[in-house]
Amino acid sequence: MTNKAIIPASEPATDQAFNAWKNQNTENFPVGSFLIRAALRPHVHAFYAFARAADNISDDPLMDAAEKIRRLNQFALTLGNADCTKVPEAALMRQSLTATRISPRHCLDLLTAFKRDATQLRYQNWDELLDYCRYSAAPVGRYVLALHGIGEAAWPANDALCAALQIINHIQDCADDYRELDRAYIPEDMLLMRGANLADLSAVKCTEPLRLTLQDMLDRLKPLMTLAHSFPGQIRDVRLKLEVSVIVALADDMIACLRRRDPLAEETKLGKGAVIWAALRGAAGAWF
Repeated sequence: MTNKAIIPASEPATDQAFNAWKNQNTENFPVGSFLIRAALRPHVHAFYAFARAADNISDDPLMDAAEKIRRLNQFALTLGNADCTKVPEAALMRQSLTATRISPRHCLDLLTAFKRDATQLRYQNWDELLDYCRYSAAPVGRYVLALHGIGEAAWPANDALCAALQIINHIQDCADDYRELDRAYIPEDMLLMRGANLADLSAVKCTEPLRLTLQDMLDRLKPLMTLAHSFPGQIRDVRLKLEVSVIVALADDMIACLRRRDPLAEETKLGKGAVIWAALRGAAGAWF
């Protein structure tokens, strides 16, 4: 994948510099890595390009909500109409879905999340945040499972891992999301319980109430990660099993990192050495 932002050619970027920072090199977790079978990788990359192009629209700070919704609707239109090429990434995704005979449901679910990002800037409670993850994160894993011929029985573990990964990213990026987009994925009732408020996200480091709130969020990831640890055992495809095992290990290490570090004041991405170590542990865990 390229380092450049993926933007529909028919829709000029309002701020390409902002979009460009969100690329595959900024992801914590592998997307269509070499562990995926070579024949399937182009389809995973098509899905990623579709998702990234739509995400760039929902995250554009210079575009109003109505325009974001209009453009995202064009993704759905192109996805469902063989004669429409308005959005190149959606047209490519449509071709991929036709070739693989996979339902467009997962792509449409993602669009639901991106439209929500355009209009909903606050989350009242944990359940509301998990519902968002159901559309913003779970479809990614569900699509990859479908691509490998794995059915819905694996969805609960998939959804748990995807939600955990999404919330990890929410915590990592909480300051940037608030400052750049006035968007906050920190549940407001959890902030209130600790005596924190959203304005704390503008500080140079976490206030004690905000730190406790983020720790509470990490605590709530425990049941999700317990279920996620059962996920590799549900996968027969050896290469996908290995990839999922590595991702679970990376998630564990990222949670541990966030427990030690302040996401407002410190780097919370895993370094190269830590990623390699997590990958080795994950690979070993896939077999033992």
